[in-house]
Amino acid sequence: MGSQQPERAPAIVVGLDCIQGLQSARVLSRRGLRVIGIAKSERYFTCRTNACDEILFADTGGPGLVELLERIGPAFNSKPVVFACQDKNVIVISRAREALRQWYRIPLPEPAVVEMMTDKTAFYEYARDNGFPIPQTFFLRSERDAAAAADQLDYPCIIKPPFRLREWSQHTKLKGLLAGDKNEFLAKYQQCRDWADVLIVQRLVAGGDPNHYTCNCYFDRHGEPVVTFTSRKLRQWRPKTGQACLSEEAHNELVEQETIRLFRSVDYRGLGYLEMKQDETSGDYFIIEPNIGRPTGRAALAEASGVELLYTMYCDAVGLPLPDERKQEFRGVKWIHLLRDLQAASYHLRRGELTIGDWWRSVRGPKVFAILSWRDPLPFLAALYRALSVAKSAKEREPGLD
Repeated sequence: MGSQQPERAPAIVVGLDCIQGLQSARVLSRRGLRVIGIAKSERYFTCRTNACDEILFADTGGPGLVELLERIGPAFNSKPVVFACQDKNVIVISRAREALRQWYRIPLPEPAVVEMMTDKTAFYEYARDNGFPIPQTFFLRSERDAAAAADQLDYPCIIKPPFRLREWSQHTKLKGLLAGDKNEFLAKYQQCRDWADVLIVQRLVAGGDPNHYTCNCYFDRHGEPVVTFTSRKLRQWRPKTGQACLSEEAHNELVEQETIRLFRSVDYRGLGYLEMKQDETSGDYFIIEPNIGRPTGRAALAEASGVELLYTMYCDAVGLPLPDERKQEFRGVKWIHLLRDLQAASYHLRRGELTIGDWWRSVRGPKVFAILSWRDPLPFLAALYRALSVAKSAKEREPGLD
């Protein structure tokens, strides 16, 4: 692994093969840190980045990750700080933390908190029992549960798994399946009932993409929220069940305070994130989901807005003074995943829900790109090449083409 200065611990970005992994590597590299990326496959476009001093490969959602970390751990002169960037990375590292701590700094909440908050079934039960606002929710373990829920649900609704399951992903890229009425719900349940041992169905909170608000935060080793950063979606891909492709920083004290209240209730440590949605009919806010122990896409928006979210975690982990840039100043910065936003804009344009002028006004102003970077261009070029190849293949499969 090469020699290291004891006083300058490296950063290890686990899950480099995702957007938040790429963004984290770039942020930490710009802080002058040695960055080591770990990815599952070198074929992923983010692995073309120049932000990493070294990229290693392992099954980042299984025992291969632990084996790799154990193998390289003794070579470091100063314990690296581990940034897990996907839920599966967080779970694997959390469960192996006692063996890994002799070589690494691992800023995560207690194991029971990780297990509860990464499992939507356990989390929604906790939220319901402790007075946190969630949409109308039912847990489906059998056809009897589905039938009972069907008679009580307020429609439309969404059916989703308790966490990202390989079985679910083999059948659909969607985070959840939408149903507009009782009959459609029961049909969708029959379609996906075997994709998970338990399914969750929730009332779909009324409102468009801009009704989604998020709060990124970091709780230090003493359990204090030393960084908070609020933002909101402007557009997402895929529609209604996808992820943000255009976001902007936005002041929302209610979401910030609810985020702090939730994470304080479990004596939290580390990076946290909460998504809430305001119901356009009632004006009430409901928790959609938390993400714990890892950066999210909007972590890069925080950094571009002058809030040192990830570097605060690094400094806290190694015992350095925290950076001064931890207060949100609301500079109007936006975050855009350009390729996905073009897909989303095209979708809404075809349906008359958006004009070219609307799109241009929505993306104007200071912004940070999810993938595009002039200092690190290869990931975007690789992603663009892949997108064009996929589009060409899809067109060639259309009926009637020679």
